[in-house]
Amino acid sequence: VQLQASGGGLVQAGGSLRLSCAASGRTIFSYGMAWFRQAPGKEREFVASISYSGGRTSYADSVKGRFTISKHNAENTVYLQMNSLKPEDTAIYYCAASTTNWGSRNPSDYDYWGQGTLVTVSS
Repeated sequence: VQLQASGGGLVQAGGSLRLSCAASGRTIFSYGMAWFRQAPGKEREFVASISYSGGRTSYADSVKGRFTISKHNAENTVYLQMNSLKPEDTAIYYCAASTTNWGSRNPSDYDYWGQGTLVTVSS
């Protein structure tokens, strides 16, 4: 499967963005999907994940209540709605797909990665 992330940009603190991860080659119903992010000088960290059917989700504590992950199998796309953005949310955001480990917070458990989209939150 190929993943294409988009939707990043510059936003003021308190604002919102919606990231998209469009898949091609195979249906995302076959994969557990997740978003990770990596800030300059930091390791890649888990943000959110969603199960194969889309019925279960998991979030990092730092984004819980502000971000929502959703999976639209008919569109073959995963979204990350980000509200109440903070400067510390600034990072490159990556979508990822796993054939066996939905919900894992370990990047090495994911088999496919998108190219990343930059989110910058100004204070």
